[in-house]
Amino acid sequence: MDDSAYALSFVLKMERFCMTKTILKARNNQMYKQSGRCYYCQRPMWSNDPNTFAKKHQLTLKQAALFRCTAEHLTARCDGGKNSQSNIVAACLYCNKTRHLSKRPLTPSRYLTRVRKRLSAGKWHMAQVSNNLELTK
Repeated sequence: MDDSAYALSFVLKMERFCMTKTILKARNNQMYKQSGRCYYCQRPMWSNDPNTFAKKHQLTLKQAALFRCTAEHLTARCDGGKNSQSNIVAACLYCNKTRHLSKRPLTPSRYLTRVRKRLSAGKWHMAQVSNNLELTK
């Protein structure tokens, strides 16, 4: 196992250890409802097997890590949002993290609009990776 595979395996184990069962269940239910696609960018995601995902989409493990399924709270917990099914969607790691990089993150609906505009301009994720995923719907 190379270093990146080991690091990814460690992160996944820690995530399962730290994530409450409620959030994990809501994330998995939403991923199923969303047909395994990110709420924002509509690209496929993985939750258990990055190696198979990477091979299927011709990505490196590092690239595949960006498409790991995460739980995205539509209303942040610090703003009173709950860990409920209605407040959680499944989003790829890239979209989830990118939304929260700014000091004042956009609302989910405004962020969705921003992501879709950037996707259509070829300026979201890495263009080549994004196109590979688009072709393998």
